[in-house]
Amino acid sequence: MDDSQLISDVERLTESLGELPEPVVKPTFITISGLPGTGKTYFCSKLVERLSFLILESDALRKTLFSSPSYSSEESSRLFRALHHLTEKLLKSGISLILDATNLSERYRERLYNIADRLDVKLILVRVEAPPQLVYERLKNRVEGANPENKSDADWGVYQRMKSTVQKICRNHYAVDTSRDITPVVEKIVREVRR
Repeated sequence: MDDSQLISDVERLTESLGELPEPVVKPTFITISGLPGTGKTYFCSKLVERLSFLILESDALRKTLFSSPSYSSEESSRLFRALHHLTEKLLKSGISLILDATNLSERYRERLYNIADRLDVKLILVRVEAPPQLVYERLKNRVEGANPENKSDADWGVYQRMKSTVQKICRNHYAVDTSRDITPVVEKIVREVRR
């Protein structure tokens, strides 16, 4: 992909963001990892009730770049290349971020670690999970359109295919099971951000 395509993609994503939170001197970068249907977007919504952060939701941003996404590897690579540039641009301008994406492999997370390390911003990693039976119910409801707010197209088949690609997060991270009360983990993250 040439640079003009990248610049254009980053501009389109930036325009789709709406109003940004107030910049801060030391922004924080929260990276969420988890399979479809585990409750990543719900967890992010609970964090922004307490923190003035911008959520970069990969499913919504994919639809900004591709009106009918194919989820091909070329499409994903173009999306995430633009998303990484956008992440860096926003963090440099003092905007605290939450990246809501599956982020299942350490190879992909490595790029996020590099951005945080290079910009010297606080990085908080969160692994979101839920029991498969609950995920199955959630994804069934999603396919039936129970929540029009949901931007994801992932179904049970996608969940099962992606399950084998999950890699352990090698750095310190929070683990949250969304079938249980998530408040304690939200509280811990809020405290860490404010520390």
